[in-house]
Parts: sequence; C-alpha cells; structure tokens
Amino acid sequence: MDLLDDLRARGLLHDSTDLDALRARLAAGPIGLYIGFDPTADSLHAGHLVGQLFMRRFQMAGHRPFPLAGGATGMIGDPGGRSEERNLLDDDTLRHNVECIKAQLSRLLDFSPGPAQATLVNNADWTVGVSMLEFLRDVGKHFTVNQMIAKDSVRSRIESEHGISYTEFSYMLLQANDFRHLYEAHGVELQAGASDQWGNITAGVELIRRRLGKQAFAVTHPLMVKSDGAKFGKSVGGAVWLDPARTSPYQFRQFWMQTDDQMVATYLKMLSLRPLEAVLALVADHETAPERRAAQRALADEMTALVHGAGAASAAAEAAAVLFGGDPTAASEDALEIVAAEVPSVALPASLEGVRVHELLTAAGVAKSNSEVARLLAQKAVRAGNRVLDEDGLVHTSDLLSGRFLLLRKGKRDFVVGNFSAGG
Repeated sequence: MDLLDDLRARGLLHDSTDLDALRARLAAGPIGLYIGFDPTADSLHAGHLVGQLFMRRFQMAGHRPFPLAGGATGMIGDPGGRSEERNLLDDDTLRHNVECIKAQLSRLLDFSPGPAQATLVNNADWTVGVSMLEFLRDVGKHFTVNQMIAKDSVRSRIESEHGISYTEFSYMLLQANDFRHLYEAHGVELQAGASDQWGNITAGVELIRRRLGKQAFAVTHPLMVKSDGAKFGKSVGGAVWLDPARTSPYQFRQFWMQTDDQMVATYLKMLSLRPLEAVLALVADHETAPERRAAQRALADEMTALVHGAGAASAAAEAAAVLFGGDPTAASEDALEIVAAEVPSVALPASLEGVRVHELLTAAGVAKSNSEVARLLAQKAVRAGNRVLDEDGLVHTSDLLSGRFLLLRKGKRDFVVGNFSAGG
C-alpha cells in the first residue's frame, strides 16, 4: 500500500487536486509539504494532532515536512468556521504564542539532519516587511473578488449577521502567498490541512500556477470531530491542550481513555502511527470485547507518548492504575507525583507518630466529620497505601510511599495524598 492509499484507508483524504499527478510526483522522489498552524493561543490542542501526524506520515515515507507557525496570519485570523471576527492579538502575545507552538511542533517531527529533515518556518519572516502596494501588485492582482466570494469560508461569513471585515477577507491571499513563497524558497510542492482550509489551500495552488507557471498540489484531511459532531477546538469548552501546564499528561491520557466506543476506531485510524494492519487488528479486538477498552488504552498510551514522551505516558498509566484500584506500593515516584497533583492533598507534620487519619481526611474535605471516619474505619473502608487501617486510624511511617507520600483511600475512588513537601 503506497502513502496515498494508506491515507485513504485511514479516512485521512478529504479533498485533493489531481490525485493521479500527485501520486506520480510522490513516486518520483521526495516532496516538500507544509501545514500551517496559527498562534491564536499559546498551545495547540488535540484537534491539531491530525495535521501534525499527517506531516509525520509523509516524513516517515521519506518526504520533507515544513510545519508553519503563522506569526503573520495569526495577526489576522482565518474567517473559516467562525461566526464573528477574532480579537486581534498584540505583538508580545503573538510572539509568545509562536515560540510556544514552535516547541510543540518540534516534538512530533524529526528535525535532525537528513534528507527528510523537518524545517520549521514562520510566515512573519517573509510577510511583515512587505508593503501593501507590493502585496496588491504581486498577489492581489491574481485573484478576482468573484473567486474569493465563492469560497465557502468567505461566503458563509458574508451571509452571517456579523459579515466579514476586509482584514479577514484578505486572509486567503496571505495564505496563498505563503505557499508561493515556500514553493520558491524551499521547493514545497504540496500544501495539506484540514478540510475547512480547502479554499485557502487551492488559492495557493492557483497563485503558483499563475505567477510561476508551475504545478503545485493540495490535499486536505477531515476535521477531528466528537461523537456529537462537534469539532475539537479551543473555542469549545473543555479543550484538550498539548501544553502539559494546561492539560496534564494524566488528564490528556484520560481524555483518550474516555473515547466513545463508536469513535475509537476512527481516532485510531486517523492518529495512530502503527501500521494499518495493526490498527485494524486492534479495532477487531475492541469490537469483540469493548468492555476491555483495549483500543482506548492503545490510543491513550500512544498519543500521550507522542505528545509528552514515553516516560510521562508510562507514569500517567501507572497513576491511572493506582486511582482505579491498583496496588499503589508498586507505583513509581513519578506516578505518585501525578496522583498527588490529581487528588486532594493535605500537609503532613514532621513526624507521623500519633497522627490519625480522621484529621487528614476531614482537612482534605473527603470526610465531613471524625464520626464519619470512625464509621468508615469500622467498615474496613480506609487504606493507607495498601494497608487497611485499624479502627484507631493511626498511620505509620511504614505507610509512606517513596519515602514521602501518604496515599489514603476512602472506599473505592476517594483519594487523599499527604505530602511532606506540602507541609514544609
């Protein structure tokens, strides 16, 4: 199966220009391709993973990816998929966002020297110094207003109650000029992106044809959507960020673990870098016994490892095992750090001699009163580490995990971590 056939089988081909010509060009040798990411926030989110991994697939096949951070287009904002204009960002915020996104784009692609080396580009480098007259002469004259209005993203905004400003109307021309510049400067012949970018991408193909007399190619992939049809994004509540300061590796992994059964096969095909045969085997296994959630676990582990690293993925999986009833004494210190960040915490005194669990659980808000704790102790429903506490509720130094964490569990799912570092 060649690259395009693999993309189609994974549901990753939505629209394309001449696919036969692109197939022939890919067979002839390595090609440069790019996908742009506008820095409208200081982190990308889970919905961007499709595009990032789309480039990774091309790189794995020997082609050269050029991820683009939109330092210029981010000043404008793409009108597609929005009912009203974005708030414009100040220069300092934009620069900060670009630097953050550069780091995230660097994690999923190989930037080491070689024939398929990834190259990070920023469209501010070739756009900010261009005068308006130069831009109108060199880019604007190659497009008619009729063409631009016919694009879905523009037409839908024109027909909305808010209309569209000239600022956002010009976005298509800026993106088209990016493709033209990358074609001339780096030999980038293919632009890819999400399906809602089709009008902007084909504008670049057209500009290269008209201005340079050359053939370029365009491919789009479907947007990632949830089971209710809503797309992934930061505008929708509960965005899942790639920045661990915004969405922790544990929360990131749990997001994928909670994938609906009807969507997990779609996400695996779109996102997993496993060979398609291995993905289909996972899907078949899932359909036989969905209650085991093997597909969700495979998806969660792979995505967390790709975004946050193998160590963080392993620690997040260990932490999940603890929080869902596993043996905490077998957990690593990294996993316990994650558990401590995810559950209520309470400071421990310098010595545990004479310390009762009653005060710890009530201080953390997990129990309402000492009498409630006493009832739980009588029912053998409180543990420190893996030890069921006696009715006296006393904890001991031997209950500490990794020498500093006192993991208390009330019932099956309510945890509290006592931490010496929290107590000073």
